[in-house]
Amino acid sequence: MPEFAWKAARADGGIREGTLAAASREAASRVLLGQGLTPLKVGEASLPTPGALVDQGKEVHRGRDREVNHVDIHLLTSELAVMLRAGLPLDRALRVLIGMAPRPSVEALLSDIFKAVKGGRGLSQALAPHHALFGDFYINMVRSGEIGGQLADVLGRLNEHLERVKALRESVVSALIYPAILVVIATVSVALMLGFVVPQFEGLFNDMGEALPLPTRIIVGLGHFVGDWWWGIALVVAALTWGLKHWLATAAGRLWRDESILKLPLIGALTQKYEATRFTRGMGTLLGNGVPIVTALTIAAATISNRLLRARMDGVAPAIKQGGRLADALAPTRLFTPLALNMVRLGEETGKLDAMLLELARVQDDEVEASIKRLLVLLEPVLILLLGGAIAAIIVAILLGILSVNDLAM
Repeated sequence: MPEFAWKAARADGGIREGTLAAASREAASRVLLGQGLTPLKVGEASLPTPGALVDQGKEVHRGRDREVNHVDIHLLTSELAVMLRAGLPLDRALRVLIGMAPRPSVEALLSDIFKAVKGGRGLSQALAPHHALFGDFYINMVRSGEIGGQLADVLGRLNEHLERVKALRESVVSALIYPAILVVIATVSVALMLGFVVPQFEGLFNDMGEALPLPTRIIVGLGHFVGDWWWGIALVVAALTWGLKHWLATAAGRLWRDESILKLPLIGALTQKYEATRFTRGMGTLLGNGVPIVTALTIAAATISNRLLRARMDGVAPAIKQGGRLADALAPTRLFTPLALNMVRLGEETGKLDAMLLELARVQDDEVEASIKRLLVLLEPVLILLLGGAIAAIIVAILLGILSVNDLAM
């Protein structure tokens, strides 16, 4: 019989960990529930160790503090959904989460929510002061779950939604790692050749003056400049980076960035498809949870990060209020393909718009990943060619200078 490692909450909020033998994960969870424990995590033990339960009390190791981020929100949502589904009351579940908080900032957030809930406020009302962390989408989903008496199920759906968003985000980030490494390597390689390799030949070329070929004079001049002023170049780059970062944090900077991204070949179309995926998944999740379509439209449109694309959605909600269909209202936004609009139209006709939007989001997820792979297939050779071309130009310029020296010597 397999061994399962588990972590569970006691009735007083303490945490226990251990291993037990059971036929399946579900059977292990039932054993823990029978002992008055609320399972938090149950998984196969990597190193089975026969033995009874190990009580960890309330001792929690807290890491270095930092601000609460989307990863923490995802983890809290998952754990809270598990405890509520196991029948733990909301206030007790929050108390358990406070005891499990990995950092003081997370503990402070949970303590504030716990105090509001104990004071008689609903979870959605307790989350409202932390709108910057949770957002309209999350808070409205929780509110709909409270109204329908299905808070545990709603948190489970929220966890699934956050998991899919996380997977899509990670696929994009992972795809950009290799091109970013190539750019860094190219920059460092060219800088090292200009700053250290080229100056080694400068003494050889000193006596030739204007007799040196033009490419050699250019490369020697660049090498001399980089070698003498590398610190100034570093300061200028750092200042430009700092200035650009702060300017992009302004409304004008963000608008310029969003507009520039959409104008880029390939990347602009990929961004549009990615934003459409975020909208359809959010819209489908909200509708499936009973949120009215106009409210769901407003919240889902707010999940679009590109301001120009978000502005295209402004006319959708008014068109729906006037009795129009969603597919017809989305068509003028030019954010969706004809296939996507037909899927939305089919969902309206069959009365399964929420399920069709979620299916459309899944299809678009696959298209985004495929587009990223195609983009990388084109981008990687271009970066390699640019790196090779820059280094080859330096080498050829040096060789031309050496050949000129030999011609004069003869």
